[in-house]
Amino acid sequence: MRRVRAAVAVLALMGATLGTAASTAGAAPAEGPRAAAACPTGWGSGAKGGTAMGADHLEDIRTGQHECYDRMVFIVSGGGNHIGYHVQYVDRFYADPSGQYIPVAGGAILDIRVGAWSYDLEAGVPTYPGKVGKALPGVNLSGYRTFRDTRFGGTFEGQTQVGLGVRARLPFRVLQLDDRVVVDVAHSWTS
Repeated sequence: MRRVRAAVAVLALMGATLGTAASTAGAAPAEGPRAAAACPTGWGSGAKGGTAMGADHLEDIRTGQHECYDRMVFIVSGGGNHIGYHVQYVDRFYADPSGQYIPVAGGAILDIRVGAWSYDLEAGVPTYPGKVGKALPGVNLSGYRTFRDTRFGGTFEGQTQVGLGVRARLPFRVLQLDDRVVVDVAHSWTS
């Protein structure tokens, strides 16, 4: 009989503990400078791709810092809702189609390909001023938590290629918006 009472007491205590944990888990986050962000962690680090429909020319590449991730944005004129992309981690970054090895600093490298030209073939002028093997113009990664380096891979057959050096192999996501492709790389696996 004592064992039954002890078991009931333990179960009651566990139930009370779980009830408290459940009620605090749904509570609003604390406010103020010490409040921790609820960062997504389920993005994964596997290759990601999206189909293309009507993309035109790459106009700019910008970066930004967020509480949970660093962001790279590819701005494409005339992109519509579906600018194609393929993003994956690689051991070494090679320009397509030349196969030229381009060193990219960081603990891991993302090979990013966006379905847009960086050169206007009809006008004979670049729409984005990147130079193969060089850092992206106008992008300064000083102080970023995750991003370490960028390298322009060039444009070939309607795709523009960029090497993005990150601190380590971390989860990332890719978003297709009306006139841009967004690549977010998380600061950690467990943020």
